[in-house]
Amino acid sequence: MAASTFCLFTFCLHIQGVPSIFLTWMKFGAHMSASGGVWKALQRGRSIDCEIVQVFVKNNMQWFGKPFSTDALALYAKERAANDFSCIFGHAGYLINLGGPASEKRDRSIESLIEEIRLATELDLPFLVMHPGAHLGTGEEMGLRQIRTGLDEAFAATKTSSVRIALENTAGQGTCLGNRLEHLARIYERGKSPERLGVCLDTAHLFAAGYDIRKRKGWDAAIRKVDSLIGLKEILAFHLNDSRTELGSRVDRHAHIGKGKIGKEGLGTL
Repeated sequence: MAASTFCLFTFCLHIQGVPSIFLTWMKFGAHMSASGGVWKALQRGRSIDCEIVQVFVKNNMQWFGKPFSTDALALYAKERAANDFSCIFGHAGYLINLGGPASEKRDRSIESLIEEIRLATELDLPFLVMHPGAHLGTGEEMGLRQIRTGLDEAFAATKTSSVRIALENTAGQGTCLGNRLEHLARIYERGKSPERLGVCLDTAHLFAAGYDIRKRKGWDAAIRKVDSLIGLKEILAFHLNDSRTELGSRVDRHAHIGKGKIGKEGLGTL
């Protein structure tokens, strides 16, 4: 399967110093193309026995998209009712960068995110996964501040929506922020609407950022840090990907599970 594999679950951890959470459910799925209509993503997910599905709510390489038609929403609702997906969630477009300096592109990023939240609301999605952004040379502190204020603005414009933004950790390529878990914690701590946030952990990004998750000890250390900085309950999803690049490379290149530098043992621990 060409698509990356994702899992979304509440999970049980047995880590020294971290209280266990009772296992309630674990579901697996993949990102599905919405080409031809968002309802087709659900059909494609069903065809490969997905239990959950991730979708783009619009073209991921365009700033803005067309509103869903009444017919499109009706077809989507019909497909959703006909399937027992535990969850359908979204991923924000790749052009969005809240971390850059004041500019026309940053303004468009905020407007694009607002539109995506509104589209996700129409589809009744619980959250959108989003890369935090890149500071583009202004420095880490300024970049994190821009991300926080950008999110605050988007949440203020979508007050009636319950859609959360799941901040995805990054490999740290270029000036991208989010390669350190502390970055995500600081966005939480100083933002005005932490209840509208969550976390999506990408395994390939963790590894490329320098977290050695090939052994149980490394997994435990990474998860313990998430717990201490943000809280385990804030993890909304995992993106399960192997890495084509070495530990600490800060280069974002995914590989199929068991075909990269993390390997089956590392991903099997999760």
